[in-house]
Amino acid sequence: MAVWFFGKVGFWHAFKVEMWGVKFGLSSQGVRPRLRIVGILILAAWIGLAALFGLLKPVKNGCTMTYMYPTYIPISVADNAPSGRYGLYLYHEGWRKIDFKEHLQKLSGVPVLFIPGNAGSYKQVRSVAAESDRAYQGGPFERTFYQEASVFPGAADSETDYDFPSRYSNRLDWFAVDLEGEHSAMDGRILEEHTEYVVYAIHRILDQYKESHDAREREGAAASSNLPRNVILVGHSMGGFVARAAAVHPRLRKLAVQTILTLSSPHQSPPLALQPSLGHYFAHVNREWKKGYEVQTSPGGSYVSDPLLSGVVVVSIAGGYNDYQVRSKLESLDGIVPSSHGFMISSTSMKNVWLSMEHQAILWCNQLVVQVSHTLLSLVDSKTSQPFSDTQKRIRVLTRMLQSALAQSFNGMTPMKVSHEVPMLVTKGFESQISTCALNWRDDALDRDLYIQTSTVTILAMDGRRRWMDIELLGSNGKKHFIFVTNLAPCSGVRIHLWPEKGKSNSDLPVSERVLEVTSKMVLIPAGPAPKQSEPGSQTEQAPPSAVLRLGPEDMDGFRFLTISVAPREAVSGKPPVAVSMAVGQFFNPEEGTMEVSSQSMLLSTYWAKEIFLKEDHPLAYNLSFAISLGLLPITLSLKTAGCGIKTFGLPDGETGDLNKDKLCKLRCFPPVALAWDSSSGLHVFPNLYSETIVIDSSPALWSSQSSEKTTIMLLVDPHCSYTASVHVSSSGMSTRFVLLYGPQIVGFAFAVILFALMRQANQWDHKLSVPPLLSAIEYNLEMPSPFLLLAAFPLLCSLFFSFLMAQPIPPLASFTVVSLICYLLANAFIIVLIIVSKFAFQVSALVHTTVRSRCQALERNYSHAFLHWFSMLASSFVCLKAIRILKLNTTIVMTLVAVTLVSFVHPALGLFVLLVSHALCCHNSMCCIMMASWRKESVDQKNEAERKTRHPSSKQEPLSGDLSEKSFVETQADIFNHRHGLLILHLLASLMFVPSLGAWFQRIGTGQSFPWFADSALCVGVIFHGILNSRPESSILRSFPSLSGHQLRPHHIYLLAGYYCFFSGLDLAPYKVFYAIAALGYISLTLKISQLNNDDLRFRTKSRIHRN
Repeated sequence: MAVWFFGKVGFWHAFKVEMWGVKFGLSSQGVRPRLRIVGILILAAWIGLAALFGLLKPVKNGCTMTYMYPTYIPISVADNAPSGRYGLYLYHEGWRKIDFKEHLQKLSGVPVLFIPGNAGSYKQVRSVAAESDRAYQGGPFERTFYQEASVFPGAADSETDYDFPSRYSNRLDWFAVDLEGEHSAMDGRILEEHTEYVVYAIHRILDQYKESHDAREREGAAASSNLPRNVILVGHSMGGFVARAAAVHPRLRKLAVQTILTLSSPHQSPPLALQPSLGHYFAHVNREWKKGYEVQTSPGGSYVSDPLLSGVVVVSIAGGYNDYQVRSKLESLDGIVPSSHGFMISSTSMKNVWLSMEHQAILWCNQLVVQVSHTLLSLVDSKTSQPFSDTQKRIRVLTRMLQSALAQSFNGMTPMKVSHEVPMLVTKGFESQISTCALNWRDDALDRDLYIQTSTVTILAMDGRRRWMDIELLGSNGKKHFIFVTNLAPCSGVRIHLWPEKGKSNSDLPVSERVLEVTSKMVLIPAGPAPKQSEPGSQTEQAPPSAVLRLGPEDMDGFRFLTISVAPREAVSGKPPVAVSMAVGQFFNPEEGTMEVSSQSMLLSTYWAKEIFLKEDHPLAYNLSFAISLGLLPITLSLKTAGCGIKTFGLPDGETGDLNKDKLCKLRCFPPVALAWDSSSGLHVFPNLYSETIVIDSSPALWSSQSSEKTTIMLLVDPHCSYTASVHVSSSGMSTRFVLLYGPQIVGFAFAVILFALMRQANQWDHKLSVPPLLSAIEYNLEMPSPFLLLAAFPLLCSLFFSFLMAQPIPPLASFTVVSLICYLLANAFIIVLIIVSKFAFQVSALVHTTVRSRCQALERNYSHAFLHWFSMLASSFVCLKAIRILKLNTTIVMTLVAVTLVSFVHPALGLFVLLVSHALCCHNSMCCIMMASWRKESVDQKNEAERKTRHPSSKQEPLSGDLSEKSFVETQADIFNHRHGLLILHLLASLMFVPSLGAWFQRIGTGQSFPWFADSALCVGVIFHGILNSRPESSILRSFPSLSGHQLRPHHIYLLAGYYCFFSGLDLAPYKVFYAIAALGYISLTLKISQLNNDDLRFRTKSRIHRN
């Protein structure tokens, strides 16, 4: 028992020594390094917990659910299909039971193929397919929906070759591929197989139409409709990328795909850019698309043919800031599809939608699927009953149906210009020869004219009057801009005209023929819910605006008067009147309605909200400019009515009733509206703004980012009311956006951090010093100024210089530097946590191992435990077997063969796990040796101390000759542990990169496996060689690197270059590229090892060095 007790004390002492770093010199560095690490861990914990809270918080999307009666008709596939486990289905909407064969025989619509995304189901087609059927039966939108088209450039030309449909020419036949719910976002091989099956499905759909047509001909019931020559592709998530990959597949029939519409689909790079094969496949497909839009020429440069993709148009619909899985930056088509053949639009700026939605909600959000259904139906040519063959006509239809003119009016870059060449005859009844409004009012519609003498005009009823405003008089004092908001319907409820001054025009036309109607320039905005009223006139608040018009000086140049004509209530073509009729117009100076919020104020508003006061008679359009993009720092903007010129205290107490200032102000002033614009994600509209978190889906402070560092919000607020605005930065929203935007960057930086730590270890070993622990190496690399600036700031400067040399856009310097450094610190925190947890696990396992071993040895001495003694002898005899001895002597070779075999023929992650087991066993053995040596030294010291006190109580203790040898052994084992621990963390990160792919691989077990991609296998084999050939610090093959120009390239130089490459990979948001650096280290080591064996150079066969410090 005494032996066991002292053993326990010794083990616990060794455990405490290891935990607090006394043995490895952590305490010798002082308190400041510890505080530095603690500070970084606190920063990471705060950001991580806040981001987790923001991600788990329910998201409001405002979507309406779509309902349907689905039926899925299987389409037979041939035996030579690319994959027997996939399937193809035709959707039918209706609750009645149908005959599948008969239904297929009647196929004559426009084929549309839906491609599900990562882990998606073919049944997700039901929402958009059901709404397409309803849209075909119900007909197009009302004609007023198409009136915004004249705002777009080139709209005047498009009017002549495209007629708004009165009814749709043909229905849509929706097909869907069943991809077994596989995780295509996790593995490049799965993505490639999905592409091959989609190509087959396209051909099978076109063949099915031919078969149906032939069957009808045989029965004498063949329709006269044309056979479809192409299929419209609609893809969700990764299905959208698969649709683009299928369009450039070499086996696809010519002209089989002409139109592609994607929903929340990544195009620039994969959302989880962890596996090299995914990055390679994305890059390959994007290169093919770029080549596809180039003119085909001969080697001599002469013209051969048009671009291969000249007839293909692509529209990418993004989900906005609520889509946490795919960000708008990844959904952009910039650099892939020219603007003449496609565009990206966010659901927040999409007509009739104006909502941001989650990744899956975009499939069933009724507002969006209705718009998509009508858009696809509008592509059908009435002459052929198939989609338009003209590419530009399809682009114009897609633009009209999806994009709102609001973006062109308020982005500040495209001024809205009106043509002064269009004459318009205006009589008292507004009967014009050329009118932008199809609806004409009666001759006696207007009672009498009103002349407005103030810069602000308010309309509170449909009174049937025309209001005149003098542009020259009211537009003085810099108020040369005019804005008008209303909830009246353009044309049917309100009309606006510009009138020239009589006698001041070079035109020979009379004044009445030179009047210009600008009603069609009014753009619709999303309106919040209208106030409820139990009876006409019983409303309790003003209705929200639903349309806005903005005119600049260039629009009103040459005109003297502006008129606002309001229709009488009974002239609204049989429709019930709106709850409250409202319109407000104002001449204003944009410079008076601006305010800038500095970056310091935004950061301080995280704790103290910033207050902004808007007095009465303020500009109707008020601009708030934020120094930091709201894509990075979302704000909570609250508007509270402070006053509206109504004083209730003048009334007797008995007459005020339950009225208060807030209710009276809501009755007089319309609800505020916020418009936020971003160049990458488009327009974001926030109606009924009283308290709302405003965030835009931009990507600021990135190396390849072209987003503005600032964000401007235009507030449409009633000038009759005063408001108190409160701006507060949401900490959870800020952390959530930071993690979502810069997560790939942190992953790339984490590899750089561990490679920099290995550089520090190699440098210490080259200087005949002990290998420092990983924690000490990271602490040293964080010291200011030298290590930190060299490892973190220098690559940032190099990236900016590289952008300058390549003539690429340079990101905003301040935000780019700050964000990148924060990402680097978070990567350090992540590695520190891995180091602490893994070292703690090794210490616990070593403590348990040595304790159990000591107990077993003590029990073996007791002959009463015969069974335990017999079992020990049996285990010893098993270890002595010849095969086991051979394996023990050639452990490295066996482990290498097993790992390479698994990487090449099964899955790369499995081979990397074998390498991790090798590292873990080595670290465990070293830790056990350190603990055993510490226990023995403790026991010897206690025994010698007792003998010294017994024999010579007054004499001093003299050092033993065996101390040096024991200390040297501990230090040697510590060097081995620290070096192997660094390799373990590096290769653990590499293994984690393949874990998502491994999960997808397990899902496909039993359904037919294919070999891994050659690129993945080759890179992982290089990683394995790096771990095997550099497993011990004294025998690292990288130390035999030949001299270059007389300078010896040492391992720490190589690790430094590899770390820089990983740093740049993180900046490029392509963390999978770190495998190139690690694999390069492995293949360099293999080359040096082969060269060493061939030369039989004994200089590199060094023995273990023993340090005595």
